[in-house]
Amino acid sequence: MKMDLSIKNLISFEKTPANVTMAVLATALLALFLGGVVSYLIQGHEAYHVTREHPWGLLLTGYVFWAVACTGLCLVSSLGHVFGLKEFETIGKRATACAIIFVVTAFLVIALELGHPFRIAIYNVISPGFSSAIWWMGTLYSLYLMILVVEFFFLSSEKHHHRVKSVSIIALIVGVAANSTLASVFALLVARPYINSAFFPVSFILVTMIAGCFLVFLIYGLKHKLQFPPEMKTMLLKLSKILGVLLLALAFFEFWRVLTGIFGNMPERAETILYSIGQPSYWVAEIGLGILIPLMVIAAGKAQAFKAMVWASLGGIIGVFFMRYNSIHGVFAYPMDTMLRSEYEAVKTWVQYSPSVTEIAIVLGSVGVVLVLYHVVDKWLGLESKHH
Repeated sequence: MKMDLSIKNLISFEKTPANVTMAVLATALLALFLGGVVSYLIQGHEAYHVTREHPWGLLLTGYVFWAVACTGLCLVSSLGHVFGLKEFETIGKRATACAIIFVVTAFLVIALELGHPFRIAIYNVISPGFSSAIWWMGTLYSLYLMILVVEFFFLSSEKHHHRVKSVSIIALIVGVAANSTLASVFALLVARPYINSAFFPVSFILVTMIAGCFLVFLIYGLKHKLQFPPEMKTMLLKLSKILGVLLLALAFFEFWRVLTGIFGNMPERAETILYSIGQPSYWVAEIGLGILIPLMVIAAGKAQAFKAMVWASLGGIIGVFFMRYNSIHGVFAYPMDTMLRSEYEAVKTWVQYSPSVTEIAIVLGSVGVVLVLYHVVDKWLGLESKHH
């Protein structure tokens, strides 16, 4: 694996309008992220709008989103080296590199949300909590990061490339375990009927796979500037069909989640679901951008409208973000404080939360972190797979 570590190589790129626009966007977003970090370092947790009633905010959504993006990419790339679909082997190296970048960004975002991230890292080792879903989540994602680094090394090495399948199988198992454990952090909240169910970890994996498909379209649409070579079109055709099936499955899951939640009018669960589906972000982002528009593009183009799918995937990944944001807000929307509700009356006041400027700067700016890291890795390590 040859590396050109010169600064000249790092900052060089073809000066096309699209590349210049992307460079300006990445720089602006990175500056926004750094501004959010400075604001947090000056103000501490007071820079965030989280409260005792709503302790999980936008930064946790950002962490979950990047963790989902990481696992989703690896699940899609595993179709090649694990499940034998040869067309997907060519995306393995780039997808693995992006997954590493995503999980590093996820850790960076959650570190800014935690009061003492280094203390957590230390006590995670010297005082493990085997009955804690959060402990398992952190441990499995840390292990997952190490496995991804090894997988990327094998993908980049002619000498060790024959070991890729073995480590890819391990990465697949650990990735699914980490992702479902992350979902269980929410699903095991017995005091919150809205989210407490066996359904959530299963649907979480489904959304993760969908996010991975969206990201492959975005990454390769950006790389090829929407001009896909024939061999890439073959892979994207299969990916479109897989994505279509996954989106139909998600729509089916979502229909029954809402219906079973409302049926019987169970206190708190039914009320919270009705409150959640009454939000514009649910219909516009989750259902519209996240499910319906990509499905319509796939159906209208017979899974071959690749350029349109890149733009639909951009909206789709925004929809995935709001799926995670709305589910986290829904956990705390129903007021637990008896002063906010009455035993004999409907809920009077829902717990409100709006992200602060600092939270928005960090989470939105984390996209800039990803873009810059992607450029650095692509320039220094090269992400083209030589094994087809």
